[in-house]
Amino acid sequence: MATKKVDWYYRRSGCNTCKKMDAFLEANSIEAKETVSANKERLGPDAAMDLAKEVSKIIAARGKSVVEFKTKEADQELLKKHLVGPTGNLRSPVIRKGKTLFVGFNEEAFTGTLS
Repeated sequence: MATKKVDWYYRRSGCNTCKKMDAFLEANSIEAKETVSANKERLGPDAAMDLAKEVSKIIAARGKSVVEFKTKEADQELLKKHLVGPTGNLRSPVIRKGKTLFVGFNEEAFTGTLS
């Protein structure tokens, strides 16, 4: 089976959701071209919103809830609520594949689009 690639993976060690994403990536033979540790490189709200400007679509998962945004049309405050966690930094895990940003983890939502 050929290995699939994603452009960027932002993860935090010790994060249960990141561990689920790691297992999903491994099970689907997906590798990241670049992996960034959220423990070492904290991205604040401004950096999170800058990241959102680089993509055209964001799929944000929190628990069983999945929300999809078209970044040009999205309410910026609502978008920020889905990108920034309780610490005030970018939530993890985050994956960028092409012009799509995946925030959080929901296997059902990511299976078709990510793998």
